[in-house]
Order: sequence, then structure tokens, then C-alpha cells
Amino acid sequence: MTYRVVQWTTGNVGRKSVHAVATNSQLELVGCYAWSRHKVGVDVGELCGIEPLGVYATDDIESLLALRPDCIVYNPMFPDTDELIGILERGINVVTTSEFINGTGMGTDRNRISDACARGGATVFGSGINPGFIQLFAIVTAGISDRVDRIAILESFDTTIYNSPATEARMGFGYPVDHPDLQMVTQTGSAIFAEAVLLVADALGTDLDEVRCVAEYAQTTEDLPLPGDWTIGKGCVAGIDVRWQGIVAGRDVIEIRGVWTKGQTLEPRWETTFGYTVTVEGRPTITSTLRFEPPPDFTAETIDDFIMLGLTITAMPAVTAIPAVVAAAPGIATYTDLPLLLPRGTLTTTA
Repeated sequence: MTYRVVQWTTGNVGRKSVHAVATNSQLELVGCYAWSRHKVGVDVGELCGIEPLGVYATDDIESLLALRPDCIVYNPMFPDTDELIGILERGINVVTTSEFINGTGMGTDRNRISDACARGGATVFGSGINPGFIQLFAIVTAGISDRVDRIAILESFDTTIYNSPATEARMGFGYPVDHPDLQMVTQTGSAIFAEAVLLVADALGTDLDEVRCVAEYAQTTEDLPLPGDWTIGKGCVAGIDVRWQGIVAGRDVIEIRGVWTKGQTLEPRWETTFGYTVTVEGRPTITSTLRFEPPPDFTAETIDDFIMLGLTITAMPAVTAIPAVVAAAPGIATYTDLPLLLPRGTLTTTA
């Protein structure tokens, strides 16, 4: 079976989704939504830095929905609830990287999305690398322990070269380190990780007493120019160590931690490990580390080439899920609802 796909936006992650769809033998790109007017009418391949695909970007939403694709790959930076509802109630499935895991953080909008799924008979699934795939990795790892005491996930990266001030400022980067509302800024900006904690708890069959967020910060000791014409001033946040914890009987049984740093002028100095560490404390205790390297044919002629590798691992969990999401029962689906997601159509068969 070939799945007909519409791509929704061609930003950082969207471009990598297009690459994945275009090269997958089981997927067919039939349309693309462009938010920016200057992209309308341009071949999607050209927009995404690959060969022309014969599909042209449009801002005509009705024409895209009329294509009746099997699935839309939805990659805006943040989800638009009304937009998602309009897609789902037309019976079109959605896989997304736009800060959506189970929708619990959306309040009443989650019910609106669930109702739209029911009306249209469609399914929505959210993932990325973290939150998303790395929680699945932890869940699978826990399956070989006969007793689980605690699951801890650590993401650790120097994000100096990452060009996305809009997403990072809302986490607390760039704020004065003594800002009175800094903890709340980080909690609000990283709230999607609460959904990730709940996903792991669901897989363990555990009801949490609470989900809490705590954070620590490092400041830059001199002005720090960054990509995107953004400068973090001296004395402002250039390092964030945030922990989202699931609590049972006063003990954190699940922890999702992010340590993100920028530049070499941090106070205090933090070490970053550039990857993910998953620890299942129990019998036995299992520690797994995921790090990412370029493919053998990779040539890093520009810094953008290196950044794109990180965007690939963000885009692919959603794209890989397309066949399972199309086959799933209508509603909001997570990794605990879907079968094993298989990377079919990705194997290269040429030398």
C-alpha cells in the first residue's frame, strides 16, 4: 500500500519530513501547505533543498483537504487547534511534531480535538525525538526488568548552533538569571514534557500523585551572539537544567531532564554529553546511551548540514508512524496505543 501524504509547512522540521516522504517507497507526497506567501507556487523540492518533486506549495487549505490524503504531516512550530480540528473532522489523519503527545496540556482544547476525531473517524498522533521517541525507548528498555523502581531520561546538548530564538526564549534563555518569574517561564515553555511523563506512567500502569517541574540556570559571563541575530546579554540565562518529575508517595519515579547550554562562558560551568541517557533503575538496572553520528557519505561543508541531522531525528518518529496511525482507531493515539512502528520504505537498495 502507498500512503498519500500532505506536508503541512516547510520550516526546519518540515523540510526533513519532506525529504523522508520523498524517498520512502511507501509514501507519496500529493500536496503541501505553505504559511509564507513567498513559498506559494514554488516546487516543494526546491523549498526543501532537493530535486523538484512536481508538487507545488499552496496556502489554499480547502484544496489540500479536497485531495483526501491518508495523512497530513503537521510540522508548525506550535499547533493551531482550530486548524487541527478542521483537518481531523474531514476524516484526515495527522502525525505531528508540534508539541503534542497526548494533549493533556491543552485543557478543554483536547476535548475539541478528540471530538473532531470522532466526527471525522480520524486519528492524531504526536511525537518527535524528545518528547516522543525517547520515551518509547525508555518504555521498551524497562520491559526487560522484572522490577522497575524509577525511570530517568536525560537529554544533554550544547545548543549554541541551533537557530530558533522563538522556541528557546520561551524556555528562559536570555532572561536575567535573577528574574523573579524565571521558574514559571521555564515551566510554561517546557510544559510538553509533562505529557511525556504521563506517557511513561501510562506505559507502567501507574497513577501519579503529581507532576512537578524544577529548574536550575547558568548565566553567560559576557555577551553571547547567537544565530538568528540573537544575543544573550551578560548575566542572562545561557544554560538550563530542567527536570519534569512524576511523583508517587513523595518519590519521583519518572524523571525527564533536559540540560541545554550555549557558548563557553557559563557560570557555573556545566558539561554536556551530546545525546540521551536512559536509566531504568530496578532489577536489573539498565543504562542506555543514544548518540548520533553523520552517515558515511556525510560532508559537513556548512554548519547547516550538521544541524539538519538533529532535525531528521525530530521529524522521523512522526513520519515512521504514518501506516500505524492510518490503521488506528479514531481518536488521540500515543505510543501506548499503537503497535510496533516499523521503518518500512527506508532501506536503501542501491550501492
